[in-house]
Amino acid sequence: MTDASPHETAPLVRPIGCCADSAPPHFTLDAHPCGDGCEVLLPDQDEARARALLRQGASRVFVGEAALVDGSLVERLVSDFGSERIGLYVPARRMAVSWSLDAVSNADFKVVTPSLAAPAWEVLRADGRGSGTLAGWWIGAMVERGASAVLLRADIADDADLNLCAELQERLGERLWIGPLHAQDSDFAAWVRWGKATRLAVPQALLETNPALAALGADEQTT
Repeated sequence: MTDASPHETAPLVRPIGCCADSAPPHFTLDAHPCGDGCEVLLPDQDEARARALLRQGASRVFVGEAALVDGSLVERLVSDFGSERIGLYVPARRMAVSWSLDAVSNADFKVVTPSLAAPAWEVLRADGRGSGTLAGWWIGAMVERGASAVLLRADIADDADLNLCAELQERLGERLWIGPLHAQDSDFAAWVRWGKATRLAVPQALLETNPALAALGADEQTT
């Protein structure tokens, strides 16, 4: 596990909800309508929807599968609306490791080799299917193209996941928001201490009921 010391201050926490639920700034899943201050998550909506929300006053949109399918989408939106208004929505999970028998590279013996040299997250499509795209690599490429923020949703279950979180946090700093994908019983204290997470984005209902978040002093007022 990545070495870390206990966090000195509580992380920033924002709810994922609806515009009507709380005062901005916050995250909302494609709100109707979207007012000033909304930061809208677009898991599968297209470029036209992203542009419409930006024109309506969304402070930032986080594009998901549309950017995965078309890598130039982020550049176009940044060109027209500015980097600060464009983010990246990244659902992710640990990439499965497969094993293959290598009988070619050395004629004297056969070697079983893994498909990955180290644990990694892969980007998921909006329907939950794996894309085969390494999350760390893709996020880096989209940040280079102008994305100013990343909201990554993953279920951090073990030390390998915590290390992946810490690595991304070191690379992205305050540009990274991270939240659970499905798990409702995540150990958010471990995310902060060992995963070095400084900004959490969690569903509104979980923010109100999860004891680990309460222990971190996370409530809607902290946003």
